[in-house]
Amino acid sequence: MKPYEPPQPRLVHIYRADITVAPPQLIGLTPAGERRIYPILGGRFDGERLSGRILAGGADWQLVREAAGQVEMRVEARFTMETRDGALIYVQNQGIRRATPEQVGRMMGGEAVDPATYYFRMTPRFETGDARYDWLNGVIAVASGMRSPERVVYDVYAVE
Repeated sequence: MKPYEPPQPRLVHIYRADITVAPPQLIGLTPAGERRIYPILGGRFDGERLSGRILAGGADWQLVREAAGQVEMRVEARFTMETRDGALIYVQNQGIRRATPEQVGRMMGGEAVDPATYYFRMTPRFETGDARYDWLNGVIAVASGMRSPERVVYDVYAVE
């Protein structure tokens, strides 16, 4: 009898998010690191099973540090999505963005930087009380993103 093996996970695209952010609130160097807060102004998300708008009022709380010639940002974004059919979904998104100081300067200066040349990955978690989207409450998800001064764009995948 052959022993069982864990199944190999696969990624299934859920949606692409395009989020507009305000200029950062620069808290400064704290005991935890350099703290920046980017208020979320709104946005859109579009996918085969899930589409709608991202509501204003959330934020992306970042801790920034330099390590091994890279600028590393620990991100924690919290916001609400509203689906086209009116369901509200709370998102808590944690991740890491790592790039060279030169790349960060170019991005923040408005220049496009190839997202394949820097690391930006996240793990979104979802909460909703709407039965139509209850499947999101039990999803493990990962995301891959890109950044410009006023926008964050990322693709979210369910790990199945």
